[in-house]
Parts: sequence; structure tokens; C-alpha cells
Amino acid sequence: MRLEDVPLITLSGEEQRLSDYRGRALLVVNVASKCGFTPQYRGLEELHRRFAPRGFAVLGFPCNQFGGQEPGDAEEIRQFCSTRYEVTFPLFAKTEVNGPHAHPLFRQLKMAAPGLFGSQAIKWNFTKFLIDPSWRVVRRYAPTVAPAAIARDIEAVLPA
Repeated sequence: MRLEDVPLITLSGEEQRLSDYRGRALLVVNVASKCGFTPQYRGLEELHRRFAPRGFAVLGFPCNQFGGQEPGDAEEIRQFCSTRYEVTFPLFAKTEVNGPHAHPLFRQLKMAAPGLFGSQAIKWNFTKFLIDPSWRVVRRYAPTVAPAAIARDIEAVLPA
């Protein structure tokens, strides 16, 4: 399956495909509401608002695989993100990023951009993957990388 053909389910249960974001640079992030990195929602939202007019989107995928840090249901996640961090970027249904039930999107991202020492496993919430408008996975960022530190890389892949 090509990256752009990967099926997605939004937080509200609607079906999409990654191809719905054709022509945009994307930052795909596995997120969680009760993680030490949760304040990164603010920085992710800043990137989204800053670069969206130029063909960019942050895509957030809530994940409960790391310390049970995303225990809420879809409505609780939506409410938390909108009221606490004023998130406007797209959020998707709770997603597994590792293991036998890992979402096809994360399987492809991990193969295209392995982690430290070639590891494909995602180690924690707020791992980020930058995808250029031609569906090339440009880079993987560790959870400790602040969203603001990615701005230059985003600038470099934005559509002309």
C-alpha cells in the first residue's frame, strides 16, 4: 500500500485517507493527554497555524501504548485538546503505533525513518515524522525534540 492510500479514521469516526492531504507537507505525531510531553500540543498547534496557509498540516494520533497516558475516549480527547491547548489540527482515532496491531501508517513511517540504531519501534509519545508533499518521509524526531525546533525543516519542504 502506498503511503497516500493509508486509511485513516478521524477522532469523530469519519473515514479519510492520507491522500486527503495531497500536496501538503505533514507532521505526523503520536500524542497523549497525560504525558510529560503533553505541553508540546501548544508548539504543534503553533506550527500548524503558522504553516497551514502555505500547505502544511499537523496530524495527531492519540496513543495509549505508553504508560496508559491516553486513557480517554474520543470525546474526552477532543475536549481536552480543544479547551486546554486550543488544538485545531486534525486528530484521529486512538491508534496503536507498535506491535502486531500497529496502524499501517505508523508501520510505513517506522520503516521509512527508523529510530536510533535502526530501531523501528516508537519509544514514547510525541514521536514526530515529517512527510514532504511528494509523500517522502523526510525525518523522524524523538519525543524530546520541541516542535519549534522542527520549523526550519518544515520550511524546507513546504510547497513552492
